[in-house]
Amino acid sequence: MSLQLYNDMTAGKENFEPLEPGVVNFYTCGPTVYDYFHIGNARPFIVFDVLRRYLESIGYRVNYVQNFTDVDDKMIMRARQLGISVDELADRFIAAYYEDADALGIKRATHNPRATREIPSIIELIGRLVEGGHAYEADGDVYFEVSTFPRYGRLSKQNIEDLDSGARVEVDERKRNPLDFALWKAVKPGEPAWESPWGMGRPGWHIECSAMARQYLGETIDIHGGGSDLIFPHHENEVAQSESAHGKTFARFWMHNGYLMIDREKMSKSQGNFFTVRDVLAKFSAPVVRLFMLSAHYRSPINFSMETLEHEKNAYERLRNGWTEISYAISGRRRGTATCRRDEELRGEISKARKLFAVCMDDDFNTAGAIGAVFDVIRAANISFAGHSDVDYEAAEDAAAFLRSADDIMGILQIGSMCSGSGDVEPGEIEALIRERDQARKQKDFSRSDEIRKDLAERGITLEDTPQGTRWKRAET
Repeated sequence: MSLQLYNDMTAGKENFEPLEPGVVNFYTCGPTVYDYFHIGNARPFIVFDVLRRYLESIGYRVNYVQNFTDVDDKMIMRARQLGISVDELADRFIAAYYEDADALGIKRATHNPRATREIPSIIELIGRLVEGGHAYEADGDVYFEVSTFPRYGRLSKQNIEDLDSGARVEVDERKRNPLDFALWKAVKPGEPAWESPWGMGRPGWHIECSAMARQYLGETIDIHGGGSDLIFPHHENEVAQSESAHGKTFARFWMHNGYLMIDREKMSKSQGNFFTVRDVLAKFSAPVVRLFMLSAHYRSPINFSMETLEHEKNAYERLRNGWTEISYAISGRRRGTATCRRDEELRGEISKARKLFAVCMDDDFNTAGAIGAVFDVIRAANISFAGHSDVDYEAAEDAAAFLRSADDIMGILQIGSMCSGSGDVEPGEIEALIRERDQARKQKDFSRSDEIRKDLAERGITLEDTPQGTRWKRAET
């Protein structure tokens, strides 16, 4: 089965092939950096991080661009409140974004352009629209004229006649039509501004993404992603201005994740019903948050609560303990403490799970189904290893290989950090200490045996003595 993605422009699943063989040009809307980002913002960041990882896992080179909006009305207001410049505010919260995104295991983008660093390309794009009759100047402001783009509303599935100057559409009597939107805003006292053919001013929000996508990915990109709240007017306006300027399809696939809800209302700072990522990570680990975000289809809304995260924490513990059992089975072979048997049922379950994982991911990025395949392997391994000193080592190693490959995409176990996180004791050292402890116990040197157990416990490693040998696991972080 080839990869199929749901395209919001055409409202259906389509086979995905990039414009340039082997290369995917992928743009997602990043944060407006006036505050710490909340857990609702984290959903698209995680969702599109995983899609990017999956595309890379199946052989594509992904040029992944996620922008920073570093000047707008909210930023100007917040900077005034804090008594700092807008640029200082942006620097502060871009650094905070990287800290929080890194903590969530989100890979750094290929490029993270800042709008204020791309002013020349923004001005050039606006100039092209003015010259082409798609935009007009009014007292130093420049507006896109929606009536010049007949396909306006195609992405959001609305007719121009039915649209009004509703949410996030600026009302201004100087506009030729209420739907016309600002490309350039004339300077106001105390605001940051740049020189332009229309006087000092700053860019409008929508034009920034069109300019940055073109600058880093070209006039036609393969995938444009973002939250559902961006479909109208932001993404609708991006389509209009980009396609009017270049006469080409702007994005071949449009992908939007569903809302994160609290009590059936969309989480947002304006509603005041939000938790920052920092709030959540103070109580739950990053793999738990990622598991929560990926356990529903990306296009479906999901309801957030601390109780839901507790449930996901329990699910994560099952995964984590299962990985420990598989690791223990493999290490038993290395220590020579167990014998080998062939478990055809386990081998069959691993083979089925590997196929199911790929089928689910190829079917419009069904992470929920793919995670189910991961649980299937954990469950089968637990059954196979339970109470046995003789295990199928080859199957255990195959299960570990599958889990590593799945985790490289999902990041729900973060196996690398579990095995060798910063400041952690390495698995090889643990095994060596367990062997030393076993030898000490045989020699009835219980003082040394207890000393090793205590040393490992202080370093977050719990030992469990079983009839099949000593097992170890890390404490929850």
